Amino acid sequence: ANQIDSPSEQGEEKFYLHYNFPPFSTGEARPLRGTSRREVGHGNLAQRALKNMIPAENPYTIRVVSEVLESNGSSSMATVCAGTLALMDAGIQMIRPVSGIAMGLITDGDRFAVLSDILGDEDHLGDMDFKVTGTSEGITACQMDIKIDGLKYEIMEQALAQARDGRLHILGKLLETLAQPNADVKAHSPKIITRTIPGNFIGALIGPGGKVIQELQKATGTTIVINEVNEEGVIEILGTDPAGIEAVLAKIQSITFKPAMGEAYEVKVIKMLDFGAVVEYTAAPGNEVLLHVSELAWERTENVTDVVNMGDVFQVKYLGLDPKTRKEKVSRKALLPRPPREEKKE
Repeated sequence: ANQIDSPSEQGEEKFYLHYNFPPFSTGEARPLRGTSRREVGHGNLAQRALKNMIPAENPYTIRVVSEVLESNGSSSMATVCAGTLALMDAGIQMIRPVSGIAMGLITDGDRFAVLSDILGDEDHLGDMDFKVTGTSEGITACQMDIKIDGLKYEIMEQALAQARDGRLHILGKLLETLAQPNADVKAHSPKIITRTIPGNFIGALIGPGGKVIQELQKATGTTIVINEVNEEGVIEILGTDPAGIEAVLAKIQSITFKPAMGEAYEVKVIKMLDFGAVVEYTAAPGNEVLLHVSELAWERTENVTDVVNMGDVFQVKYLGLDPKTRKEKVSRKALLPRPPREEKKE
């Protein structure tokens, strides 16, 4: 994150925008020097326009860089529009997309004309440069540069109304290009996945001396960070390869999986025994339970292989702990229709 240490504010900034306006963008030939006050101001306006549309739960630090290649209009408003498209394309789940427009003013005594989307000459010769950014729901930022002694209320009212029409028109054009944020970040982007688990499972995930978590990080190429917050484990999984992240999620699911009494679960046969089959919950690989031969079918089963074989996938019902063995018990036959009883022959 960007460290903020100013007289009025200390802390971290996780979204920031840099705006570059080189001389060639306006056809000038002069040396490239340090960032000007104009670039700082325009960049700050665009940053303010976009930052509140980044969701609070977003785990990334985001830096948007705007390179102005040619300018004969409002490059800061172009930065806002291009910034929205860049964020959405990058897979940042913006609350709402933002567009912006620059308004101008020409006055002559009592007469006035409010201009929309002003060009360079209109900005230079006009009496006002009024920039408004916002979403379909309202304004996110605005900035005014005025060259006359005050404005009438009716001028401001018309400028805001005209700017709203312009913003919404431009927003429609943006959404024609990209209707919503991409579902995922780019393949080469670092992924940060957050999961919360009950606090009593933290030890099992870490393992003795950190063995489980260290082996998991090595095998998946990820970094796993665990923090305890309000008696819960908040797990951050950081990595680039989606397959590695999925493997970590599967391990967490396996460790924290607890079947509920009376619920049905999909299982897979992983081992055959004389007195039953060992099955694994497909939703939680590594969690095994014995399916006794007496729970395979309603009919008497002589051989386990008469009903199931290695690799078979089917549903079982969780029956809790067996009072005799004190081990978990599941049943396949409990989900099958019970055959009618045969009447006794006289």
